[in-house]
Amino acid sequence: MHPAPSVILFSVLSGMGFGFLAFLGWGALVPSGWVAFFLWGLGYGLAVAGLLAATFHLGNPKNGLKAFSQWRTSWLSREAWASVATLVLLAPMALSDWLGLGLPRVVGQLGAVLALVTVFTTGMIYAQIRAVPRWHHWLTPVMFLAFAVAGGAMLVGQAWAPLALIVVGVVLVAIWWVGDGAFARAGQTLGTATGLDRLGTPTVFDPAHTAGNYLLREMIYVVGRKHALKLRVIALVLASGLPALVLLLPLGLTGIALAAALHLTGALAARWLFFAEAEHVVGLYYGARG
Repeated sequence: MHPAPSVILFSVLSGMGFGFLAFLGWGALVPSGWVAFFLWGLGYGLAVAGLLAATFHLGNPKNGLKAFSQWRTSWLSREAWASVATLVLLAPMALSDWLGLGLPRVVGQLGAVLALVTVFTTGMIYAQIRAVPRWHHWLTPVMFLAFAVAGGAMLVGQAWAPLALIVVGVVLVAIWWVGDGAFARAGQTLGTATGLDRLGTPTVFDPAHTAGNYLLREMIYVVGRKHALKLRVIALVLASGLPALVLLLPLGLTGIALAAALHLTGALAARWLFFAEAEHVVGLYYGARG
């Protein structure tokens, strides 16, 4: 599928932001004064920036408001509600840390759980799409959660953050390994897509369209294997290996900042591949798949 920059930024920034907010809310790091103001502001900034980036992918901004009405059936709607609930619930905790109000930590812990639920709903938006076999499995939400937890642990300086980053690398390798054969295992062909497989093996005689259209632009995107392999190595090294190594060095806040920058760059590369390598079954109608 077309790797739209807005969706890539949304999923990466909001994931890291909500992961960071989860750790702050839980109390893994309890800052005070202006340090609390800066750290909570960073968490909110990442989360809100990601959510705002997603609106640029909407054909009409009003669609963002409509999304809230479909929570019974839509994971996108559930994500919208979960994200707003998280930001609202954690606000008193942020103010308490900043101003020293002494609010019970349980309020923040409830918000922390909601933050991870938000990340899970983001992953489920993609995992529930049967038409994209590469995404349609349980590893997809696990990947989103792994990035959020590792990013949050890294930003609050948890001792086990390097291990969490290594887990991100393991999850990336697993999702690539499973995803590479997903389309073939789904058994989707032009014959099954059209229902003509009982009569023989159909082929595309003429393109369905003679000019560009939404489906060709958004649902059919082919990335070369050599380029994909290079990007996988870059994503693995920058999102997992290098930041984990940096955190093991006695660099203090400088090390955390450097590790975060490396991890964020690798996460962007991994998320670009997440979309670029996804094969939508609609491509069968254009002879682009199968």
